[in-house]
Amino acid sequence: MGLGDDLMITGFVEQEALKHPDKQIVIGSLKENLIFDSIIYLNNPKITHSSKLDRTKPVHFIDYSDLNRFYINYNKLNDNNIIWRTDFKLIPGKIYFSKKEIDDAAQIIDRAKNFWIANHKTEPKKIIFFESYSTKSSNEFFSNRMQNKNWGESNWKNLIDKLKDKYLIIQSVHKKSVKINGTYYLDEGFDFRTACAVIKNCDLFLGNEGGFGHVSAAVNTKAVIYFGGWISPKSTGYDMHENIYYEDLASPCGAKSYLCKHCEKARKEITVDYVEERVNLTLA
Repeated sequence: MGLGDDLMITGFVEQEALKHPDKQIVIGSLKENLIFDSIIYLNNPKITHSSKLDRTKPVHFIDYSDLNRFYINYNKLNDNNIIWRTDFKLIPGKIYFSKKEIDDAAQIIDRAKNFWIANHKTEPKKIIFFESYSTKSSNEFFSNRMQNKNWGESNWKNLIDKLKDKYLIIQSVHKKSVKINGTYYLDEGFDFRTACAVIKNCDLFLGNEGGFGHVSAAVNTKAVIYFGGWISPKSTGYDMHENIYYEDLASPCGAKSYLCKHCEKARKEITVDYVEERVNLTLA
């Protein structure tokens, strides 16, 4: 599973901890007999790390893995498409930062502000954390589905060109993404949890549906998130965010084994001007 999945389940953990106050809570796969110790769970007082598990005391096991994600309808799943569930409501997760992560994030924000001031001679009024492409796109298994769910580099570049002189934009960059001029970018060596702490200090997250969208909900940061026609905000979105969804009879298609014409249509129909408007309204 991805780190976004790990973060999603922490919202559910908060509820389960109230139901089972005297039990150690662990997350894993019953079928594989595994306990997961995600970096997302670090410092979380509600989740017990496997190395600290006291096997003489009661345990509440949350079965959550690639074989059991609550937003997928496994009864209707097929080789070509993921079938989504929409009969539930996501609870924002929880992430607990260390002092070092908070301090490191503050330093990144300061460096980004200095970058902005050097180019604009004034303090930035708003700060956006931006990611144009999921890290999973470098994995061949995920390649088609990532292309289907993403808005596309050219759309993001055209949007950032319209926003970069109005807002300070911190861009998350990795092997598959393209650095956009005018942004302050974090290269692929940065730590994911520190990036989450940076988002907590930003006014907005901007990007495709994925892990950082769940982060922004967890740290109560506004977001404008592209869902396209691949997945519905009713499955992995939050009401607190501005969710850009292409709704027609084929949506949400969940195409995973092929490049989808419907998703290509969504990328064209959802215009740069429209997303720019949603960003400006969200930050107003």
